[in-house]
Amino acid sequence: MRKLPFALLAISFVFIAIALFSGQQGGLGSITAFYGFEKGADLSGVSLVAAIVFALAALLALLSFFTEKWVMPLALLIIAISVVPLLSLFGSVHWIAALGGFPAIGSGQGIIKYFALVAIGLTWLNHKTPPSRKFIWLNYLPVGLVLLWIGGMKFTAIEAQGIEGLVSSSPLMSWLYSFFSVQQASNIIGIYDLLALVILAIGIHVRVFFWPGVLLCGAVFVTTQTFLFSYPGSWDAPGILSSSGIFIIKDLWFIANLILMIDIRSRLVDTQ
Repeated sequence: MRKLPFALLAISFVFIAIALFSGQQGGLGSITAFYGFEKGADLSGVSLVAAIVFALAALLALLSFFTEKWVMPLALLIIAISVVPLLSLFGSVHWIAALGGFPAIGSGQGIIKYFALVAIGLTWLNHKTPPSRKFIWLNYLPVGLVLLWIGGMKFTAIEAQGIEGLVSSSPLMSWLYSFFSVQQASNIIGIYDLLALVILAIGIHVRVFFWPGVLLCGAVFVTTQTFLFSYPGSWDAPGILSSSGIFIIKDLWFIANLILMIDIRSRLVDTQ
């Protein structure tokens, strides 16, 4: 269980690196625009650098799976990887002007997922310290944030329409459209997301709610991974993720957050 987060990060980093090496730029354009890079040659160069960095992160994650000495370098690298896109949230490009801008989030939905890596990195930087409830909360925060923010966006028409292709292609979720409208189905998903994050937050302090909360939240991120198989737009070519695929595979990071929460909580119980 303790090694699984390394595997999840390695898998996601490998596929993201391959996509970037293959010319897929995903959401890089919106990030680099914040830093003053122009499209074209500049963006191609940035994409290559990003591909190399993600490939290095994948290698470190794989090495950390086998030996502990690589955990600290990996932790520092994934925090560094996260800082660059997260700072771009201070620009206007990620916010939906038609909905009033912040907190109506557009392309930033993929950016806020980097908070998961920050929490993982900070946890691993302190992996030799005694287990502490504060690190459970640290890994809960990105999970709660993304479910609150993106879940909240489900109540808007633009988000309901945006997920229609994903939901309609999914054998696990397409049935919703047989009983509900596009907006109603999106509202139900949003309610589920909000309920899951509340139950998990309660579960951090009330033991009986912990596993139901983990399972409810985990179901969200496991389900999104099935979109890689059901949604045709997830891939540009065999083995090469599209920008949508990159967005989807990042949810493996939240599964890693949940696993770290389980591990820390189990060690807390053992020491009590």
